[in-house]
Amino acid sequence: MLQHLREDIQVILERDPAARSRWEVLTCYPGLHALVLHRLAHGLWQRGWHWLARWISHWARFFTGIEIHPGATIGRRVFIDHGMGVVIGETAELGDDCTIYQGVTLGGTTLYKGTKRHPTLEAGVVVGAGAQVLGGFTVGTGARIGSNAVVVKAVPAGATAVGNPARIIQKEAEKEREATAARMGFSAYAVMQNGDDPQSKAILGLIDHAAQFEHQIALLWRELERQGVCTRESCPPEALREEHFDKGQLEKLVK
Repeated sequence: MLQHLREDIQVILERDPAARSRWEVLTCYPGLHALVLHRLAHGLWQRGWHWLARWISHWARFFTGIEIHPGATIGRRVFIDHGMGVVIGETAELGDDCTIYQGVTLGGTTLYKGTKRHPTLEAGVVVGAGAQVLGGFTVGTGARIGSNAVVVKAVPAGATAVGNPARIIQKEAEKEREATAARMGFSAYAVMQNGDDPQSKAILGLIDHAAQFEHQIALLWRELERQGVCTRESCPPEALREEHFDKGQLEKLVK
């Protein structure tokens, strides 16, 4: 127990630049308090003391704002930053070195007892603030869940899931960025700094294509008129020969 506590304190000092001392971490970090109380409750749960385990987890929720079911399995050096509103379900499993930010739900999508209803997070997973990970699937080693993402299917190791419903991003640039974040010790909030949401990128691509298409049509009509193929009377009205596509305004709506 003491060894786990030392590891938990050290990992907070490494991943949170706001942490100034071990005493501050020990006395002022609700994520640490929630994990310590969960280990006690989980031990009782495994021994069949279910009511007492739930009672301890209930008071842990009251004091920390973090709700962890005593049946959940949590590995070593897990960091729950801020933590308010975090909910971790009964059959959830968190591997070593995971990072969970405030407002995260590791929840279930089925009411059948005795089944794996909640997700498994393998080692080194980062779940951004407000994300919802729902179901009995696995989030692979080193994966990231973006802030406010809603994940309802498995995430491969090393991938990033963003959006609602979440979409999977896997590319070399993300791997390099993650390697840099790993050297720094953590990846704050699992935020995509360059806005690489695949749906947004697809929409922006369509906007670019539409703008180019309208520009080419306008040029074509002008050239036909210049060559004398059509006159102003036989060509389309002026409104159809000018560009009116507001690309910038549409991009603002997407970004």
